[in-house]
Amino acid sequence: MTSIHQQLLKSASQLNLGRFKNSRAAAGQAYVPTDQEHVANILSHGIMIPASIYKLHSMTSRSIDARQLAIARVYGLATLGLFSVSSVFHILAFWGRFRTLKEIFHRGDRVFIYLFIAASYTPWLVLRDYESDYGLKCLYAVWPAAVFGIAYQLIFHEKYKWLEVLLYVSVGALPSLKNPNGLGELLTGGAAYMCGVVFFKLDGIVPFAHAIWHLFVVIGSVLQYNAVSTHLVGLRTETIDGVGLESEL
Repeated sequence: MTSIHQQLLKSASQLNLGRFKNSRAAAGQAYVPTDQEHVANILSHGIMIPASIYKLHSMTSRSIDARQLAIARVYGLATLGLFSVSSVFHILAFWGRFRTLKEIFHRGDRVFIYLFIAASYTPWLVLRDYESDYGLKCLYAVWPAAVFGIAYQLIFHEKYKWLEVLLYVSVGALPSLKNPNGLGELLTGGAAYMCGVVFFKLDGIVPFAHAIWHLFVVIGSVLQYNAVSTHLVGLRTETIDGVGLESEL
């Protein structure tokens, strides 16, 4: 990881991109973006708020039973919360006022990352593997892991950021699914999140690093929403030999 940091720093220096970033933050402190980075941080997640509202409406309106409706709400609201809280935090950070409110939304921003990861698992584990012991075990593991990550964030916040990255990756590691339908989109979306995590640690090294991280989250979110919408919501699932098979109504 250190060699990647050094190479990116060298490339940014050669392109004279230093004017678009500030110096790296001291240990335990938050990075202070440039004005250009602030705007990019706001826009890169703000554009997903109306899209998330559409996702929520689309999934809930297409749900065919109470279980699908509940899952659509959990997944849709977690997605909407992720982009909304992130956007509000970055607006407050750019504005430079209401420091207490900004800190609340900063922590909320990190909290919603864990909620979003757990909520992204839930449709697959409940609507796809709900009758298998494996699906239930994964479901019971993912949400407590997310709660642990949230507790860590509320207690330590900007301290031990490498541990925070490790928690994101650990909670977000994709469990295997018995039915391969939709797995390609799910894996690609997960890969987008993992690639984005690299930039999460590069503030002050790569200009617009946080906005780039945001864009990877957007890509992963769109891919995984398409997988859920196509292969889970609006379909009736039948289980044959322990494998969930979907059929359109």
